[in-house]
Amino acid sequence: MKIIVGNWKMNGSSQLLTDMLARVDNKTHGNRVILCVPYTLLRHGTKHIEIGAQDISEHESGAFTGQISASMVRAAGAKYTIVGHSEVRTHNKDSNKTVKSKAIAAISAGITPIICVGETGAEHKSGNTTDIIKNIVKGSVPKTDANTIVAYEPRWAIGAGITPTVREITDVHRVIHQTLTEMGMENTPILYGASVTGANVAKITSIKYVDGVLVGGASLKIDDFVTIIRNVK
Repeated sequence: MKIIVGNWKMNGSSQLLTDMLARVDNKTHGNRVILCVPYTLLRHGTKHIEIGAQDISEHESGAFTGQISASMVRAAGAKYTIVGHSEVRTHNKDSNKTVKSKAIAAISAGITPIICVGETGAEHKSGNTTDIIKNIVKGSVPKTDANTIVAYEPRWAIGAGITPTVREITDVHRVIHQTLTEMGMENTPILYGASVTGANVAKITSIKYVDGVLVGGASLKIDDFVTIIRNVK
């Protein structure tokens, strides 16, 4: 079974979510499908699609205007939350330490964190990707027996329409798997996320240690997302 996560970012509507849930409900697939939607659209999912948030606060409560806690998104219907997405790391300056704190908060509230890790363009060009990825994983992922998902996002490829080569994806996913194994978390699913489409998802999900995908823009288009679900290997 593979895991397919759609990240709507700051997009979508109640009608689109209703239509998406209805459409995928009519499709037979053996994978786990999760839609991470804006806070205003959080609600309980269906038999075929589960619902997640796109970020949470590392704090449970307090004077943190504009932030939303893990327990709040859980009460609203979320079973998952993304933490450490490349855009949040870039725009909100979330550090590995902050991402780990958010993951711990999610686990404490009974929801599964989808922890994003990945190197920047400068880091990618440095030729030291292995050590960089190891440090990001160790710094961002808490050691735990609780359900946890890790997603590899090559930050240098996101938004650029670039898909790394099979070799590049293979090498990084192997490093992530080895690092998680050293942490006693060898069964943690590892997703790939950057420029995933219906045309390339079969090749990507056939790579060793790729347990699914994190999909951006294509998850907002019903036909495209259904194609991705169908084509996952």
